[in-house]
Amino acid sequence: MANIYKLVFAGPVGAGKTTAIQSLSDIEVVRTEANASDDVRLLKQTTTVAMDYGKMNLPNGDQVRLYGTPGQKRFDFMWDILTENALGLVLMINAAAKDPVADLRTYATEFRDFIDKTALVVGLTHVEQARWDTRQALAQELIKMGLPPCVMDTDARSRAHMATLVKALIFGIDPFNGVES
Repeated sequence: MANIYKLVFAGPVGAGKTTAIQSLSDIEVVRTEANASDDVRLLKQTTTVAMDYGKMNLPNGDQVRLYGTPGQKRFDFMWDILTENALGLVLMINAAAKDPVADLRTYATEFRDFIDKTALVVGLTHVEQARWDTRQALAQELIKMGLPPCVMDTDARSRAHMATLVKALIFGIDPFNGVES
C-alpha cells in the first residue's frame, strides 16, 4: 500500500509558493486565485485566497501532497487547517522583497508551533535581484530564533530546484521528535 505524505508551502505574497507547487506537481494544480483587491495588486494581479494543491507521485508509488497557504495574514485561518498532519514546512521567502529578514521572522513566528513539531526549510527566491548576503542574514535570523539555519537559494520555476528543497526538508525531519525515551 502506498504511503501518502503532506508538505506545506508558506510565505509572503509573491515569494513563489504557487509556482513551486506547479513545478513539483504531477497533476494540474488546484488553485484558489482571486483578483488582488488591496496593496497586493501592486505586486501581482491575483493572489491565493484559500490554498493551492498539487501532488507528486514518487517512483515507489508513494504520494507527496503539496499544499500552499495564502500569503496574506487575513487568510491565516487556513494556515492551521493546511498544516494539520503535515510533515514539514517549506517557507518561501522573496530575497528581493523590502525586508526578507522581517518576512522570515514573521512567518517563522506564525508557524512556530508547527515548525517545532515537524521540520523547516527556507527557499529563497529572486536571489538575482537581492543583496549578496541575504541568505546568510536569513540563516543568522533562524539561529537567533533557535531554528535550524537551512536556507537554500532556489528558483520556484525549476522542478529540480524545488525537489532539492523538498529533499532537504525530508532529511531534516527528526524521526524521534515527540517520542518519549
